[in-house]
Amino acid sequence: MKAREFKELTNEELLKKKKDLKEEAFNLRFQHSTGRLENTARIKLIRRDIARIETILRERELNA
Repeated sequence: MKAREFKELTNEELLKKKKDLKEEAFNLRFQHSTGRLENTARIKLIRRDIARIETILRERELNA
């Protein structure tokens, strides 16, 4: 997702999305360690999405 799309979500939706992405990242790391992961670039994309969400949440916290 783009940062613009994340900014349109509420804080609760962002937290749920972050939780889901962290679970997916864990599963991908597990698949990678067992040699079953085909698309290794997906790990990088998920890490960036998590960072985007954390940045947006922090911006909102500072502006509130």
